Amino acid sequence: MSPQRRFALIPARGGSKRIPRKNVVELEGKPLITWTIDAARECGLFDRIIVSTDDEEIAEISRRAGAEVPFLREAYADDHSPVSLATISAIERLAAEGLECDVVVQLFAACPLRNADDIRDGVEHFERSGAAFQISCFDMGWAHAWWAVRLDAEGRPAPLFPSERLKRSQDLEPIYCPTGATWIARTEALLEARTFYGPDHRFHPMPWHRAVDIDEPEDLRMASALYRAYRAVAVDGKR
Repeated sequence: MSPQRRFALIPARGGSKRIPRKNVVELEGKPLITWTIDAARECGLFDRIIVSTDDEEIAEISRRAGAEVPFLREAYADDHSPVSLATISAIERLAAEGLECDVVVQLFAACPLRNADDIRDGVEHFERSGAAFQISCFDMGWAHAWWAVRLDAEGRPAPLFPSERLKRSQDLEPIYCPTGATWIARTEALLEARTFYGPDHRFHPMPWHRAVDIDEPEDLRMASALYRAYRAVAVDGKR
């Protein structure tokens, strides 16, 4: 059997409202998108690492970091299109140019703390599972989502899970939330389903502190704090 051809696809449009120019904003002295490109290169699993962007600055930064930007995105660069459609469009355009892959791994540039080991772990689990679709997730842990409520205009709560709200935290089952860190699909299945949430899709957990999605300025500050804290722990552990 011939080896599987894997492409890493990093969607990174130029427009962003909550954090202007988000994908090139610096985190710990490095553009946000460079974190993901570095992790993809370090894991050593990809035949090609491709950035899909509509923005010349993002394209140039991506090329300098070692990714390919074979074309600028012409569709699905607005605020409303699902990111998966941008990935699918890029895969179709690459195929039309003779660049085909068996597996596509979509890596959000807005998940900078996901590292090479996380990507490796996700891909290895995906290949063992035999599934066609796999989405990274994290245990919501201390958030205790079973206790979640909706609030009315006066602040009165309506529990989402009434039967669980009086349970102790240690008696609650884990609840997982998807993160954009590492989404994987068999290319043929993805092109047919037009979404990573295709038939029999699976979730694969990763450490919560590396699953941070950067959407708000506060997320950027939290990512910086987490990076520094866990780097300090790693350094101390080697002494």
